[in-house]
Amino acid sequence: MNLTAAEIGKEYIIKKIETDDEELNSFLFSLGCYSGEPITVIAYRKGVCVVAIKDARYNIDNDLAEAIII
Repeated sequence: MNLTAAEIGKEYIIKKIETDDEELNSFLFSLGCYSGEPITVIAYRKGVCVVAIKDARYNIDNDLAEAIII
């Protein structure tokens, strides 16, 4: 299941990042978004997903959220 199907407010563990784009992979890693890390969806808005990773909140677009497998 990817992040776009996650329930709001429930904590999930990231299983993997499915992308062939190394730059995208590096960007997600810099946010703390990598395998084994907990992630929580805070809200869904027009075309974006608001997530909490560690002590920070980020807006990520739905294409990016589809690459995050939980």
